[in-house]
Amino acid sequence: MADVVVVGGGPAGRAAAAACSDTGLEVVLVDPAPRRVWPHTYGSWSDELPAAVRDAAVAAVADRMLLHGTHRHEWARQYAVLDNTALWKHLWRHDVVEVTGRAQTAEHGPTGSTVVLKDGRRIAAAVVVDASGAARALSGGRPAHTSAQQSAVGWVVSAAAAEPSCRPGTGVFMDWRPAPQTRGGWPTFLYAVPVGADQVLLEETSLARRPALPLALLRRRLAGRLAEAGVGEQERISEERVRFPVDDPLPRPGRVVPFGAAAGFVHPASGFNIAASLQRAPWLAAAISAALPSGPAAAARAGWSILWPPRAVSGHLLRHRALRALLSMPPEQVPEFFELFFRLDAEHRAAFLAADDDPAGTAAAMSALFAGAPWRIRRRLVLGGLSVGHPLARHGLGGG
Repeated sequence: MADVVVVGGGPAGRAAAAACSDTGLEVVLVDPAPRRVWPHTYGSWSDELPAAVRDAAVAAVADRMLLHGTHRHEWARQYAVLDNTALWKHLWRHDVVEVTGRAQTAEHGPTGSTVVLKDGRRIAAAVVVDASGAARALSGGRPAHTSAQQSAVGWVVSAAAAEPSCRPGTGVFMDWRPAPQTRGGWPTFLYAVPVGADQVLLEETSLARRPALPLALLRRRLAGRLAEAGVGEQERISEERVRFPVDDPLPRPGRVVPFGAAAGFVHPASGFNIAASLQRAPWLAAAISAALPSGPAAAARAGWSILWPPRAVSGHLLRHRALRALLSMPPEQVPEFFELFFRLDAEHRAAFLAADDDPAGTAAAMSALFAGAPWRIRRRLVLGGLSVGHPLARHGLGGG
């Protein structure tokens, strides 16, 4: 019987497996394709990445990020895009046993747990970590309600072709100016980052919508935006498509320890989660290792507690209330809202967007934004996010 079985071989699962292995635990990793390299682009503020990852697995760095609500702003904070192949190699451990398969359920007893795969195979371990992403395969599955989802379509083009939108040494965090011929609808924004080898990702992004904004509409908006900047489809090297939920609730504590997106690590205001997973993987491993002599149930409780102490739960709930307020806003107020956010001092912006769920920093940033907002936006913030029992908005940012 293994000490830990990790379900999911994405960055979060690999980070959890590597950290558990590094503490001396026997680890099994289960994934339908454990040797695949991840296809999506992962970015993070450089100062939130572990030093070892910054040294080993960064593909490109933007020294400053541009922000545009109704006016242009510049944030002198380094933003890193990860090299997925290098990150995979950095997180690979020779003593982690890889099993190709799809986890279907988990059975629990006093001496440990058994993960049952779709083909009937069974893997016994003391502790089960669910890093299956939005599927939450062993953590209750998808929530019953329709999730608010972030969706995006991006083109990778040469740095020279991208220069009108993304100059060397810079990136674009959010540019809420509308794409040409948008013809109303909910707003989307341009996100642009260097991805290495003289290439840049230019992405049209819907921050959150319930249900997700169709990718075909995002593709049309992106093509129109780039055509206006002189970038035609012939410049496209590859295309990236993204869609994932941003408002999943925290799974209930139990014998399975959720991790990564399955544990609610996705930041509702940015969609970021990789820095949180890389930061917290060693915490999870240390907690499981220390508590395992007291039994599997104690180790699972310790893993949950280290990931979600009361202060982190409070910060998580605050940010989800902010998302609920954003989802209730009319489209014409969205760029103005983000203009207010971009005008906050760098400390408040960083606190609200941080990978950790700091309730004090989050509350301070929300209070500062509220204090500077006109009454029409204050009203939306109160009715949409701060009132108890307000119904879920049916649409939201980025809707069409």
